[in-house]
Amino acid sequence: MDLGLKGRVALITGSSQGIGKAIAHGLSEEGAKVAICARNQKQLKDTAREIESSTSCEVFSVRADLTRKEDVERLVNQTVKHFRRIDILVNNTGGPPFMTFQETSDEDWLNANHLLLMSTIHTCRAVIPYMQKRKWGRIINMTSFAAKQPAERLVLSNALRAGILGLTKTLSNELAEYGILVNAVCPGWTMTRRVEELAKVQTKKSSKTYEEIIKGWESQIPLKRLAQPNEIANLVVFLASERASYITGAVIQVDGGYTKGLF
Repeated sequence: MDLGLKGRVALITGSSQGIGKAIAHGLSEEGAKVAICARNQKQLKDTAREIESSTSCEVFSVRADLTRKEDVERLVNQTVKHFRRIDILVNNTGGPPFMTFQETSDEDWLNANHLLLMSTIHTCRAVIPYMQKRKWGRIINMTSFAAKQPAERLVLSNALRAGILGLTKTLSNELAEYGILVNAVCPGWTMTRRVEELAKVQTKKSSKTYEEIIKGWESQIPLKRLAQPNEIANLVVFLASERASYITGAVIQVDGGYTKGLF
């Protein structure tokens, strides 16, 4: 199936590893030019070389801290200067610390807000004008199953990622007239470094081993396994494509059936 992505320009944030990296690789495989960013310069450069070597498509990398508005604006400006446009924006960030509500401080909430919600607002605000001029665009906001079904010890993520869903729906309504489609993807338990770290944290707070923690999560998933990053990326690539021309304002979980609610 031709997804119509050849020659498109995609900006994927938080993309040196995990799901973000898989999305960048997937879009590049379909012929898109991709811009990636992360805070770790070496890891970022290594990822860019890996994707370029694998797909033969151009990868532009910019070191950026998504919690800093000035870094986001520089990221977008440099990407537009390099590629002349941005057609696709994938907002992807790392997650905030694992803790209960009683363990959080005001600083924790402010930091998480800058990481999750404000970074998405800043990238959208910077990119949307370029999409409006071309009357075409795709914005995909990566959240989590926790935005629909709150998870234990993830109160910061539970609260703020739900806010991103509200932003997604609002933008989908406001930008439809410009041919810009806005959707959200909610990954389930996925074998990434963050999930590995969470499992290690859980082992310290219980008598279970790392393997037992992972198996416990798997037992709650109807498919009985954690996702691989490329399985999340497959949906994002489709939503970024010409084939998804009538999908906007949608919130889609990719979680192996883990989320129990109907909506």
